[in-house]
Formats: sequence, structure tokens, C-alpha cells
Amino acid sequence: MVELGKKLFFDPRLSRSGGMSCNSCHNLSMGGSDNLAASIGDRWQKGGINSPTVLNSSLNIAQFWDGRAKDLKEQAGGPIANPVEMAFTHDLAVAMLETIPGYKQEFTAVFKKDSIDIDQVTTALAAFEETLVTPNSRFDKWLKGDDSAITADELKGYELFKSAGCVACHNGPNVGGASFQKMGVVEAYKTAHTAQGRMDVTKSDQDRFLFKVPTLRNVELTYPYFHDGAAMTLTEAVDTMGKLQLGRTFTAEENAQIVAFLKTLTGDQPKFELPQLPVSGDSTPRPDPFAK
Repeated sequence: MVELGKKLFFDPRLSRSGGMSCNSCHNLSMGGSDNLAASIGDRWQKGGINSPTVLNSSLNIAQFWDGRAKDLKEQAGGPIANPVEMAFTHDLAVAMLETIPGYKQEFTAVFKKDSIDIDQVTTALAAFEETLVTPNSRFDKWLKGDDSAITADELKGYELFKSAGCVACHNGPNVGGASFQKMGVVEAYKTAHTAQGRMDVTKSDQDRFLFKVPTLRNVELTYPYFHDGAAMTLTEAVDTMGKLQLGRTFTAEENAQIVAFLKTLTGDQPKFELPQLPVSGDSTPRPDPFAK
């Protein structure tokens, strides 16, 4: 199932254009993101929000910035049918997969059914994404007793990260991802972005500007930062978070120490060969997404 999910993750035929895959916005060679403030989707449309990393996403309390998907399986079907992202439909995606003999064989082998459905597609995608964990960061090694794994400055950054209050939100095995918190506690966050966080899901005003706290694992790789991608560097992000969330202005030295600590959270990146995608059948054309 994982191997099938891997192929689906890298297969651009799950998009209307036939040129965009899950990996396009969650690039596994770029920390599971795309290093853009907002991803570029179908017909060069600009996405509505910064693309969260897919790495370690199985450790999150929910998926998407506003938490509208309870798990990876529920999340996996969203981009396929999103008109700004992959811009296909679930029915067309399934119909496309049905035309490819290799996929037909693999889905039958995995799910023991003669037909493919979107539930199988999202189940396989989630199974692959659950393998995208990044253990053995230098900080992990330090926690396990290797005192040489981090430097004196990085250790000072960790102590400051704790004493300043960053751990109130960025905690647990994923150093985040475990709660929804307001963006702009001490000072309002000024942005032209229209996302309202959890309020977009719950429709409750008390959830306005509550966003899922992002993981800080591999954070040096997943710039730019925040839901609107407004902070291009960790230095800028730490400065903004200090002022808006903690009411604190870090000195240049303190900021540098925290940034140094954050860079110790980069773990082993997923390593695997790109999958050989099944070849489309010669006799059956790809479903026409523009057909009425």
C-alpha cells in the first residue's frame, strides 16, 4: 500500500493538466514544502495559503492550517479536487486510474477489489505520507544523551526557547502541530491575507485567527514562514513571533541563538528512488477534464 501511495504521490496524472502531482507543492527534496509564499496551482493560479510541510505531518492534531481535515486520509482528497490546486475531480481521477493496467493490477492486489474508488486512493496516499518522518536530528541525538550533538550557542538557544515561552505552543514530538493558537496574542498580526484560521471551519468568531501551530522540525528547510508566507527567514520569523506572541523583543544575539537551536531540528530526510509510474493503456484515452 505504501508503494502504491508513493506512486500516486508523484503521479501528475491526478491533476487536470496532467502536470502537477502532490510532490509539486510538497516537494520531498525541499523539506516537504515548495519554498513559495503560496503554491502555484492549475493554470498558474496562485494558491490561497502557504503550503505546510508533509514531513512528520502524521504527528499533527489535524491537517491544513485551519484543521479542516481530521487526518492525512481526509486531507489527501482535498488538493485533487481543489479548482485552484490540482483542479481535477475525484470521479475523473478514479476514471483515469482505471484506464492504466498497472494501476488496476496494483489496486486489486492491495485492496482485493475489482474496481478503484477515491477511498482507496486517499488511503494509499496517507499510508505513504505516514512514512515521511525525519528522525535523528541533532537535537534528538542530544536528548538521547549525546552532549556533542549540539553546540554551546545552540544549547543557549534551546534554553531561551523554553524560558521565553516558545514551548507553550511549539511542544511535543513534532515541536508543534498539537494545538490551534491565535496568531497575534500581544499585538495584532497585520496581513493582507484573508484566511481566518479555524473560524473558516467553525464559523465561530472566537476562532478567528486561530491557526494550527506548525511543526518546527526541519524548519530551516521550509521557508517562507507563517500561513501567509510573510517571513522569508528564520531571523525574521523569530523576531515577529517574539513581539506578537510573547511581547518580547529579542536581541540580535538572542535571536541568533534561537535560530541556531531551530536548525538542530533538521532530521534525516526521506530517502528512496523515484517510483516507476505505470504506463497508460494504449487503447483508452485519458478522461477529458474539459468535456461537458
